[in-house]
Amino acid sequence: MARKDRNMDRAARARDELKWETARELGLDDDLSNPGDQLTVREAGKIGGNMVRKLVKAGEEALAEEGNLAAETKGPVQE
Repeated sequence: MARKDRNMDRAARARDELKWETARELGLDDDLSNPGDQLTVREAGKIGGNMVRKLVKAGEEALAEEGNLAAETKGPVQE
């Protein structure tokens, strides 16, 4: 399997884990787990919206960490 395919599989698994984690936090995991039942648009939107919030927060934290690392490697500012 190509590296790109493995990365896509890993990303798909991570999204699925995030979806289930978010559904559990919202008390919607039982609705998600019953294949015969369908989520309402409102329930699906709640899960998706909260997933996006988590992803944005993780991205912001990663950028902040990246900025901290860049600042640490530059050393003291010389004037």
